[in-house]
Amino acid sequence: MKLIIATIKPFKLEEVREALTEAGVRGMMVTEIKGFGSQSGHTEIYRGAEYAVNFVPKVKIEIVVAAAMADQIVETITKTAQTGKIGDGKIFVLDVQQAVRVRTGETNEDAL
Repeated sequence: MKLIIATIKPFKLEEVREALTEAGVRGMMVTEIKGFGSQSGHTEIYRGAEYAVNFVPKVKIEIVVAAAMADQIVETITKTAQTGKIGDGKIFVLDVQQAVRVRTGETNEDAL
């Protein structure tokens, strides 16, 4: 099993969710986050004053899938979330040792 963690622009969330559902993803966790990467934040003007925005709003998506699906899911997120502009996000793929469905006690891929 693989844990896929993706950070994307917030306005892309619904489009990514729809594409992942079509690709066979049955569940995901979404968190609103703030962060920065190579763009190191930016400046904005509000009521005539300039402010430094050091952390940019992002959305973090966490998905656990069977290892065989991981590449397809990464490709789906990449294609759907990409705008071609700085700050499109990152995707990380990690190994998952164990999964348990609390309600039934099912384990590993059966728990997904």
